[in-house]
Amino acid sequence: MSPSNTPVNSENTTANDSAPRDFIRDIVYDDLGAGRYPLVVTRFPPEPNGYLHIGHAKSICLNFGIAEDFSGRCHLRFDDTNPTKEEQEYIDAIQEDVRWLGFDWGEHLYYTSDYFEQLYDWAEHLINQGLAYVDDLTADEIREHRGTLTEPGTNSPYRDRTVDENLDLFRRMRAGEFENGAKVLRAKIDMASGNINLRDPVIYRIMHAEHPRTGSAWCIYPNYDFAHGQSDAIENITHSICTLEFEDHRPLYDWLIENLPVPSEPHQYEFARLNLTYTVLSKRHLMQLVSNEQVEGWDDPRMPTISGYRRRGYPAAAIRDFASRIGVSKANATVEVQSLEACVRENLNENAERRMAVLKPLKVMIKNYPEDQTEELDALNNPNDETAGSRKVPFSREFYIERDDFMEDPPKKFFRLAPGREVRLRYAYFVTCTEVIKDDNSQVTELRCTYDPATKGGNAPDGRKVKATLHWVSAEHAIDAQIREYEHLFTAEIPGADGEFLNDINPDSLTIVENCKLEPALQDASEGETVQFERVGYFCLDKDTSTEKMIFNKTIGLRDTWAKTQAKS
Repeated sequence: MSPSNTPVNSENTTANDSAPRDFIRDIVYDDLGAGRYPLVVTRFPPEPNGYLHIGHAKSICLNFGIAEDFSGRCHLRFDDTNPTKEEQEYIDAIQEDVRWLGFDWGEHLYYTSDYFEQLYDWAEHLINQGLAYVDDLTADEIREHRGTLTEPGTNSPYRDRTVDENLDLFRRMRAGEFENGAKVLRAKIDMASGNINLRDPVIYRIMHAEHPRTGSAWCIYPNYDFAHGQSDAIENITHSICTLEFEDHRPLYDWLIENLPVPSEPHQYEFARLNLTYTVLSKRHLMQLVSNEQVEGWDDPRMPTISGYRRRGYPAAAIRDFASRIGVSKANATVEVQSLEACVRENLNENAERRMAVLKPLKVMIKNYPEDQTEELDALNNPNDETAGSRKVPFSREFYIERDDFMEDPPKKFFRLAPGREVRLRYAYFVTCTEVIKDDNSQVTELRCTYDPATKGGNAPDGRKVKATLHWVSAEHAIDAQIREYEHLFTAEIPGADGEFLNDINPDSLTIVENCKLEPALQDASEGETVQFERVGYFCLDKDTSTEKMIFNKTIGLRDTWAKTQAKS
């Protein structure tokens, strides 16, 4: 039975006035204005043969976004027509990703396999109409017969089989009489067409493989081009939105709709896919990275998958914002990855709570601070959000600062801690370095300081100023943690420009830093929760965290340092 096309509310022809405008939404406006559809129905149709990436996120935001803007609905439909590559793991991951991005398909979850019987009947309909035939040519022979962009194809010697012979062979294909590749079903269109996709395309092939949902019920499966448009028609899709590589397939989409007794006539529209610098978005390449163990899995924080971004700490709202900013067009272009990162920084700057963490600790001891004293100081959770409140941070005689915040012989523009210099400890006191402790190799191991008790809270009553404010963590209360710092997975702006993308892998894409010191409030962090380590960057608790070790992933730095690094290299 076809999914219902009943409007979800009485305002289904009214668009959201605040919705973005683009050429696809303009088409929808025109269609609704002309009364062509009672309800806008879109769909997101992933093949469950891998995890979704940032390019899919653009399509998800477009399809679900249009449905929301025009009070319609968007279906989630799995294009599960290739059982040799599909797994339940991918089906589950895709649903999780779409929900995490903030979208819901409600009751409208479908699978192309739901329609296998109907698609088979329509294939027989084409045979009965003399518009399809069973071909015995091999895949290589079919390619040879297809011709080129400048030369027409040649007919298969099996093209003129009778309707009865084709029906008999097709039914025997379904019954499992033939081996993989022995025969295919082809649409009979035009071997001299200027569009190669119309030169008798294959629409069914033999695949003796277990299907995740239908098991061994089928050994023949429809090709994407045959299943896609017909599934749209069954579901009453009004606007079938694809990326530009399917533009040349649209005549075949339309031909099948015109020559089959489908319940509705959807239309296909194409937009430019997302290309991102320093990133590969080919699912085949991403699969290769996983299978070759170049990364730790589909959700490795260096991967451009939605699950990878989630694990790294990117907010879903930032990805939606990015999709909105880059817009929808018909022209292929490459977007700088810094545009995505800017959306992440803006979101986290407004929403992430602040904490203190020292990644490269250097111990400091205040000589004139009471030896057994601990104070609870007030620290803001988010200076951009008054409702975020504050927390208590313990302060004691010994604490850690960043090793890079001290220099024994500083250059002129270094304003942080140095011998004889006074600096502010955030939320705490002014301290002055009075002594430097070194080991036998002349390496600095500890600093001795004095503090001014009158500067509690970080302000001097006499109005004196300091030029640097440092973050710190009380040594007695510090939590030990591992920090995983990430850079782009590739060093080349366009990976694989020389023909082999693996040559461009960044050997320094992951740096593991041990023995980092965190303030105790981070003990209560939740997996996936992103916070700002003050003056350092944004970090989130990783799923690998255990009772023995806390692990944080670096989401992104406070500023873009990658462009400067690349400019120097």
